[in-house]
Amino acid sequence: MSPADNIFALLDQNGPFATGDTPPSGARFSRENREIIRKIRSGGSLAHYRVFRNQIFEFLKVGGFSDIEKLLHDKSLRKGINERAYKLLGNMFGIEGIDREIISRVDGYSQTADGVIRYLRNKVLANYASHIEITNEIDIAVSPVDLLLITYDGRYHKKARFEAKRKLLLMLLAGSIDQRERETDIGAKFADFLSFLNDYVWSKSNLIGELNPVYLLSHHDSADFACRDLRIISPREAAEVAPKKGLKLTLLKRRSFLANGREIPIYVSIRKKPPEAKVLKLLRKNEENPAVAVDDELGLMGVVDSVMEVKIFQKHLTESAISADSFMTLEEVSDTLSGGSHRSSNHGSSAKTSMLKFFAKMSGMRVEFIIHTNESYLNYMYQKDVAHDEYEVKRIFDSGVAELLFPGEIYYLDMKKAKEKLIRWFRCRIEEF
Repeated sequence: MSPADNIFALLDQNGPFATGDTPPSGARFSRENREIIRKIRSGGSLAHYRVFRNQIFEFLKVGGFSDIEKLLHDKSLRKGINERAYKLLGNMFGIEGIDREIISRVDGYSQTADGVIRYLRNKVLANYASHIEITNEIDIAVSPVDLLLITYDGRYHKKARFEAKRKLLLMLLAGSIDQRERETDIGAKFADFLSFLNDYVWSKSNLIGELNPVYLLSHHDSADFACRDLRIISPREAAEVAPKKGLKLTLLKRRSFLANGREIPIYVSIRKKPPEAKVLKLLRKNEENPAVAVDDELGLMGVVDSVMEVKIFQKHLTESAISADSFMTLEEVSDTLSGGSHRSSNHGSSAKTSMLKFFAKMSGMRVEFIIHTNESYLNYMYQKDVAHDEYEVKRIFDSGVAELLFPGEIYYLDMKKAKEKLIRWFRCRIEEF
């Protein structure tokens, strides 16, 4: 990641805006401030520094750093600045409503910011949870003004001041995402998408939400844990399977669709990407604008028994759109189920990943579809260098997001070693019965 040209530069501990052992002071000619300006000049970031500095002064309604010192110790003055700040942010993000509603929505951005860190702490970086735990005082802080002032408050430790800055930046990204969602009405489109599937795509022989469970019993190669063979068994048969090295039992709860007079079973996972995931994608893409970076807000992953049924489902999908009085176009189609390598610019992505992937545009929506066969789905789950759990680890580290959010000097993490240990740990979990 090279964040020098955007707001992410504020988090770069190797850059000119790094959080120091002590906060910037109001003393214009102090040794610390001269050193900061020297780093900024040498990094070619003087114009960005002036923009950021002026925005901070305008947001806090101060004339300089010395005035920030006054705000730190004057609660009544800070209260007025807080009220003004919420109105400014409300107008910037196009939030409508009374003051209380605006404050509630902006405070909600702090929950998304904390959710980003908690997601990483509870999943991808779970083995390092104690390293990256949020400082209590920052965890409970919700006011953008309070968070900004903490970054200038010498009573707070370096880690806390960095986390206040990080939370504020993540809140700004969350605000941009919320604004984008309101502009595109993504919530209503998700409901419309589900209605389309239930009304036109899925078989009417089952009730809405009715799922039929089966298990995939598969044997995997000892070298890379790719699927060698599989068969579909019932839950009763699965209960009799004895644990064995290289053996996996995978539960699929399947719906069905009707094509050519035949009921074809399909496992389906439908998702609307949550704000925390969108924030992480902005960070991985090194992009502040969600309209540019997040193109897969709505998505469906399907798993069918064969490549032929993949093609049948794709045809059924376009025919279903016509039945719903909408033409459907398929964009960015990538099919590696029958050979070829998967091409992706995403950090951590493997060329060995097999799938049919495309975006379907219909009824004012653009939905990402990923369709697997049983075999390709098992490889997507378990194969070495392909498995999704490995991919999540690699893209967080290879994109530079892990270092940006948890710089080694503050969190005592060696990113290279952490990545290697996490991948080994996930491989052990994946390969156990």
